[in-house]
Amino acid sequence: MDRKKIEEAVKMIIEAVGEDPNREGLQETPLRIAKMYEEIFQGLGQTAENHLAKSFEIVDDNMVVEKDIFFHSMCEHHFLPFWGKVHIAYVPNGRVAGLSKLARTVEVYAKKPQIQERLNIEIVDALMDYLNAKGAMVVVEAEHMCMNMRGIRKPGTSTVTCVCRGIFETDTQLKDEAYRMMGF
Repeated sequence: MDRKKIEEAVKMIIEAVGEDPNREGLQETPLRIAKMYEEIFQGLGQTAENHLAKSFEIVDDNMVVEKDIFFHSMCEHHFLPFWGKVHIAYVPNGRVAGLSKLARTVEVYAKKPQIQERLNIEIVDALMDYLNAKGAMVVVEAEHMCMNMRGIRKPGTSTVTCVCRGIFETDTQLKDEAYRMMGF
């Protein structure tokens, strides 16, 4: 990430909106935003492969559900935050991931300019690809600042998306059980 370039761009935005970038309260804003972008976009160019590589053998194939994984992301359309919860269900194929690895998987894909629908897809596909799961289902519930503070201005609106792969695409009973365990 090019911190200097971000600083210069932020300074230009400050000037473009009619503010003085040399005003006391704004002098360090370009640097603060550059540092913030380094943190909130640290998932750029990464996958969850290294997180999900650490797995443990298991003899059964009972569904695993981890719900209410909190996340923050940045909408790629307006560069405004969206946040919420991710719920994951998967059916192992001989191996399970450590529970913290599921939360780390969410973080990897949330930490970049993103849209909610793609976030779903990237998480579910990582579970299928890197865990070789028999099936995976990911539900994301999120609130978007682009809906809250601009445009339609509807605070509190929640967007819910779901993506299923493998056995969850064909076994409606299993899918219903996952929804129930997730609290839907």
